[in-house]
Amino acid sequence: MDGLSLAVEEGEILGLLGPNGSGKSTTMKITAGIIKQDSGLVSVIGMDSKPGSKDFKRIIGYVPESPPLYEFLTGIEYLDFMAIMYGVEPSVRKEKIAHFLEAFQLTDKGNELISGYSQGMKQKIAIAAALIHRPRILILDECLNGLDPRSAKIVKDLLRNLAEEEVAILFSTHVLEIAESICDRVAIMDHGKVVAQGTVSEVRQIAGMAGSNLEDVFLKLTGTSDLSEVVEAIER
Repeated sequence: MDGLSLAVEEGEILGLLGPNGSGKSTTMKITAGIIKQDSGLVSVIGMDSKPGSKDFKRIIGYVPESPPLYEFLTGIEYLDFMAIMYGVEPSVRKEKIAHFLEAFQLTDKGNELISGYSQGMKQKIAIAAALIHRPRILILDECLNGLDPRSAKIVKDLLRNLAEEEVAILFSTHVLEIAESICDRVAIMDHGKVVAQGTVSEVRQIAGMAGSNLEDVFLKLTGTSDLSEVVEAIER
């Protein structure tokens, strides 16, 4: 990271965009308290997101790009375990788990081992685990990867509802149409730096491309707008 400065307000979805290797996942891991930054301060609701902080981890939900799951557990066992770890009351755990399994069409798979799940099913379980305790901060790294259109729509609508309930959401995606449709603001990263941030309209203005779509703006700001030579080389 190089002079990175970001802020996500309560009730806001901030889309973190950038090419592979731009630093998005590292930024999210630092924010989630998975790894520690070399310098600078990460403050979330007045708390330092340092690795190992139990108080901090109780208020966040985190879905990494490739979620590690305990695949020797069933879907229900894993969600129950995560709910216990987050301190969800026993009286509501079973109901919450049932709601998530029904929403993601996993009710008939809940008692099967996660090791037998498809990638999309595993992604659904990871998202449910991140939401089971109704966190105040959500950090989602490419969380829609592998989801069927119905489940992706449920997650997108749920994120908007959570934002209306004052949850702060940091969300990364390579699908710029999704970012444009659900994010209040976007921050575009390149080589560990934020090259532009603001509403989509403001980012267009920064790029000097007021009438352009977000894809063209993104390509210009990350220095990859002219791809004709690349395409021609592939066609040879």
